[in-house]
Amino acid sequence: MEMCAQPPLDGAKKTMHQIACHECDLVHSIPPMPTRAAACCVRCGAVLFRNKPDSIDRTLAWTIAGLVLYCVAVTFPFLAMKSGSIVQKTSLLSGVRNLYQQDETILAILVLLTCILIPLIQMLGLLYVFIPMKLNFRVKYAVPAFRLFQHVKPWSMMEIYMLGILIAMVKLGKMATIVPGLAVIAFGLLIFVLNFAITAVDTHMVWERLGSES
Repeated sequence: MEMCAQPPLDGAKKTMHQIACHECDLVHSIPPMPTRAAACCVRCGAVLFRNKPDSIDRTLAWTIAGLVLYCVAVTFPFLAMKSGSIVQKTSLLSGVRNLYQQDETILAILVLLTCILIPLIQMLGLLYVFIPMKLNFRVKYAVPAFRLFQHVKPWSMMEIYMLGILIAMVKLGKMATIVPGLAVIAFGLLIFVLNFAITAVDTHMVWERLGSES
């Protein structure tokens, strides 16, 4: 069962980590929290943060699994379209190239950023921050790397791209035989795995560890 503890206000202990409520902006001093506990604002009752057990191990496990799926999704064939004796295969990167060749430059850039580059930046950023934490050593630029990870999170839109692929498969199914490739399966799994990795991140713990190292 999750406990919701009310931390003391700012000034109770200067050694405690400080955090501001995202609802009412009241500053609290956060003491060490029990496992699976949540800190709540003393004024409005909003949840300040939840203590996530084994955050480092779970984040690294999901991120490494996501990186393997990402390599498969990028390198293997995505879809194959059969029409008679003609077979045309496409990959994730070739789809971006085809959009660019069809003068859909903005759409090609959006797909490249939201479905290819940003997920890779997220996973590499998590590995760059969490591997040193796991091994208990300090690394340069960990703070900017984690800030970049947080800034690009809203721009990952793999779910929208996957939905568009499913719609295209249904529409093109009447014209030709659509054969999903291994990359489609990997891409679909990557959506869930990357979300699990992001959910496993204990942001409060990360900033506390990074702050103590600076």
